Amino acid sequence: MQSDDFEKAYGDFIDRPEYDEAQGDLFRIVRISFKAGWESAGGNPPPSQPVVRLLPKEPT
Repeated sequence: MQSDDFEKAYGDFIDRPEYDEAQGDLFRIVRISFKAGWESAGGNPPPSQPVVRLLPKEPT
């Protein structure tokens, strides 16, 4: 568990305009990378797959 001093310092850090700018830059980098992969794959989305599949309980 983090101390109150840490939480205060972290809150002050993410409230700075420089953090917002860096977050925006990171978003743009990820988007550009995704777009490059998308275009190199022909621009078609991958087939949808379930994240979780629930199975019925087997009788005992």
